[in-house]
Amino acid sequence: MFSSLFLSKNQKLVKRWTKEHERIVILTHKVLAEYSKNNHKQAKIELQVLSNLVIDHVTNENIEFYKLLKDESLISTKSKKSTKEFIETFKDVRLDLTKFLTKYTQESTPLDEEFFDMLNQISEILVERINYEEKNLYRLLAHEEDNKEWEKHKRKF
Repeated sequence: MFSSLFLSKNQKLVKRWTKEHERIVILTHKVLAEYSKNNHKQAKIELQVLSNLVIDHVTNENIEFYKLLKDESLISTKSKKSTKEFIETFKDVRLDLTKFLTKYTQESTPLDEEFFDMLNQISEILVERINYEEKNLYRLLAHEEDNKEWEKHKRKF
């Protein structure tokens, strides 16, 4: 219970973002399930919830990553490199995802076969990106204090 009081800012962000990743995956599956049951109205509702979550998540990540990259004292060299790499490689996926969500969350846009196929493709890419992000970038950020100590120690040699 009290352990969360002692988490670093990065650890709290990682915990929050990991929970959001779980919700993103669950909501994506809900949208696909509702569409598959031919319940397009409910699929559209779930898609709107998913869209709001994804946009909030990506925006928050971008802001926090920018802050980390801007202040050298907040992030180790290794984490900085991984963060920059992630931002660059995710840029196109983020843009495609935003376009997709903008198009299909509009009330006038029907959920059709193209929607279903694209969402399946996007969900596969998102799962890959989430796994990469959590196994690499989040792991580094969660242990940032240890990383900075290691770099200080390494410089002594």
